[in-house]
Amino acid sequence: MLRLVLPKGSLERATLELFEAADLPVVRSSSVEYQARIDDPRVDSVRILRPQEIPTYVAEGLFDIGITGRDWVEETASDVVSLGELKYSKATTNPIRLVVAVAADHPASCARDLPDGVRVQSEYPELTRRFFAEHGVAADVRLSYGATEAKIPDIADAVVEITETGRALRAAGLKVIDTILSSYTEVVANPTAAADPEKRRAMDQLMTLLNGVLDARGRVLLKLNVSDDDRDAVLAVLPSMKSPTISALAGGGFAVESVVDKVNINVIIPALIDAGATDLVEMPISKIVP
Repeated sequence: MLRLVLPKGSLERATLELFEAADLPVVRSSSVEYQARIDDPRVDSVRILRPQEIPTYVAEGLFDIGITGRDWVEETASDVVSLGELKYSKATTNPIRLVVAVAADHPASCARDLPDGVRVQSEYPELTRRFFAEHGVAADVRLSYGATEAKIPDIADAVVEITETGRALRAAGLKVIDTILSSYTEVVANPTAAADPEKRRAMDQLMTLLNGVLDARGRVLLKLNVSDDDRDAVLAVLPSMKSPTISALAGGGFAVESVVDKVNINVIIPALIDAGATDLVEMPISKIVP
């Protein structure tokens, strides 16, 4: 039913791991193969291509649905329908930022401080031209084919580059003076395909599975027992997504279940024990579907 295109490159591994966890494993003959399949009746075919190309191909109808970044949707000005963000990236759950950077000792503190004729290199020339024009700077924008941060000061006065942590830019002796956009990984669809009820239903079902995995990341299920006398004290300590599930035990007392953030579990478990909880079990969660 759906022709799907996934990103190759820095997002490839994280994307394939997400689909695997969503019970939509991507099968291909080798790690360099561009054609793949997902053994699911909702997916007819899978291609793996550079994220720069994906918005254009989806807009043209070569694919029904694709995963790329908002940065490439904006750069290509593609007419696609957003099905939503998938908040993961190659290193963290943070968005990438498309930023303007100059040498650390440059006097400019924002893009408007740069003079007309400033030499700017970027892998995003169209976005860069639009940004500087909106800020009243007549910039000389050139397409960069990589190693963009290394082109200051000999080849460029400023660069427009993506960053997730800012580490590479700082290591190159640069400072960020403006942010053009923040970009999560995004699922985009061809407008005609998204308007087809059967295809849209399949798209929404895939999004439910993928988002269910992302919602479960960083959370665990806590199960515990508690006496009648200690129930209120335990519930006062126990966090939950909505409210804990409580069931009466045959011998008296209650069984309690709750989904909690993994990052706080080292504090929560001792506090629960102090409040009277017993028989605590911590369990991983693969999906959370509201």
